[in-house]
Amino acid sequence: MSLSSSELEDLSQALADRIYLQVAGWHLYLGDAHLAQPLAEELAGLLDQGAAAAARQAVERLQVPIGGGGTRLPLARLMPPGLLTDLEELLQPFVG
Repeated sequence: MSLSSSELEDLSQALADRIYLQVAGWHLYLGDAHLAQPLAEELAGLLDQGAAAAARQAVERLQVPIGGGGTRLPLARLMPPGLLTDLEELLQPFVG
């Protein structure tokens, strides 16, 4: 499935404000971490598989640089588990 540039921007904005990394009790929203656009782009290529599959695959694929970039972790390892459900719900309007 392909998203238009405006749909991709809408998805990126929604991710920026609702999805976050959690480290030592701190919440770092994807917009502040400059990860909303890369996640939106990753998701756009997976939406034809449905919201749940796209969400799971995208957060596993997106590698987040930490510690100056020498180490990278999948976004899934930095998100609280409950946020995956939020991400799936957020994707519903964008799925076929």
